[in-house]
Amino acid sequence: MVAEVWNDPLTPVSPSYSIFCFSDAILLNLSTSERMRLCEIAERINCSLDGDGSIEIDGVATVEEAVAGKLTFLSNTKYLGKLKHTKASAVIVSNDFPSSLISKLRTDNPYLAFARSIDLFFSPPLPRPGIHATAVISKSAYIGRNSRIGPYCFIDEDVVIGDQAVLHSHVVIYRGVEIGNHFYCHSHVNIREFTRIGHRVILQNGVTLGADGFGFAKRDDQSYEKITQSGHVVIGDDVEVQAGATVDRAAIGETRIEKGVKIDNLVQVGHGSKVGENTLLCSQVGLAGSTNVGKNVILTGQVGVAGHCEIGDNVIATAQSGIPSDVPAGMMVSGYPAIENKNWLKSSVIFAKLPELHKTILRIQKDLAELKKRD
Repeated sequence: MVAEVWNDPLTPVSPSYSIFCFSDAILLNLSTSERMRLCEIAERINCSLDGDGSIEIDGVATVEEAVAGKLTFLSNTKYLGKLKHTKASAVIVSNDFPSSLISKLRTDNPYLAFARSIDLFFSPPLPRPGIHATAVISKSAYIGRNSRIGPYCFIDEDVVIGDQAVLHSHVVIYRGVEIGNHFYCHSHVNIREFTRIGHRVILQNGVTLGADGFGFAKRDDQSYEKITQSGHVVIGDDVEVQAGATVDRAAIGETRIEKGVKIDNLVQVGHGSKVGENTLLCSQVGLAGSTNVGKNVILTGQVGVAGHCEIGDNVIATAQSGIPSDVPAGMMVSGYPAIENKNWLKSSVIFAKLPELHKTILRIQKDLAELKKRD
């Protein structure tokens, strides 16, 4: 099978690549059945061993589903009862976790250690290095060493992609995009013109980076004229954007996602916004245009932020909060309009009692009216 050729010839690049059909491809790095001794795992994930280090482990599982040979984790002592009934051979726990009969790996951060233990037993399947025969790649594009380009990918002119890239099927990359090393891109991702992406970025299925921002100017006749979105999107190192999320380009300037940001499914980052380092945008968060979000912020599910708002560092907004104005650093906010979480909790208690309070007020008003009649 040969690569598709357009009128303006677009052909696979980099003669060091092998062009192959996936029917001949070998999938590598499948989950392994390798067994490891518990003492080896402790060393690999930087835990202290408390128990029998000779136990053989062949995988990881939740505390409820684990069977013999599996490693599990528990970080909260309120779930200690579940540990009494687990069939797991060993458990990852905190350093101050109570003693128990099961062998343990102790650490300051059990959840992180458990995440790293998964990598000891599983790696996602990858096609072998090369460009699939159906991929369409401009002659002016540059693809780094040991990259993997899947079926029906399209890479336009003047695109630069670093080393060790993985592009699954049907990825579309517009003109002038620049991408760093160790880029991992799942199927049906769209990256618009002149987007800049750092190193070790992961894009899950259906992500769109750099689509036009929602910009329209009202004409005198009340119809709308489109504002050309001439800006671009910048994605920092170690960012992950999950399925169906969008980051829009601005009319002028840039939309910027800083280093270490994690964006969940179906999140909308509006044009001209900035998201600071190591911030989490959870599922269905919406940032209107020109929102400035600080570092280490957590916006939980379905939080909405109005345009031109400033969200300070280390802010937490609980689920379904609506933020219409600036939020100072370090606050936890809830509700709509979002207020300090403690006040919102108190208000929620009062709100639940409003029908009863209303009846009480009506009764008091009636009593007062009767007292006035007596006077």
